[in-house]
Amino acid sequence: MKAAAAEHQRDVGFSISFRPILGRTEEEAWEKAEAIRAKAIANIERSGLPQPGKPQSVGAERLLQAVAQGDRLDERLWTGIAGLIGGGSNSTALVGTPEQVSDALLKYYDLGISTFLIRGFDPLNDAVEYGKELIPLTRKKIAAHLAQPHSLHVPAV
Repeated sequence: MKAAAAEHQRDVGFSISFRPILGRTEEEAWEKAEAIRAKAIANIERSGLPQPGKPQSVGAERLLQAVAQGDRLDERLWTGIAGLIGGGSNSTALVGTPEQVSDALLKYYDLGISTFLIRGFDPLNDAVEYGKELIPLTRKKIAAHLAQPHSLHVPAV
């Protein structure tokens, strides 16, 4: 994509959105994810809102195809909420300890993602939690990764 854009004197970047779910241990993080799902189900049932219909975007359609494979798509990527809400919104999560989630973000960075939009299911408390550990740790890892001559990061064209 970057090479194709460069042919037209364009520079493109890539972003991705996640709702990290952190715990002191991996088990605690997955328990937190399941508690978030249970709360979401209760809120949907209590509100009486209709079940989501046809996805409103190609991205949502692709996300629902991923959801059909299961709600844990790799060791960190969780789609438990995406399936409940029809693939809309920022509904995928990375689940684990700050160290594990930071490692997952680094893998996406190596794929060429340069912008991460992260927000939580509990916005204020999650923002504080991300600011204490996840964001500084991820920045430190990316800086160290870039300093290595064998870095896999795809440079801008």
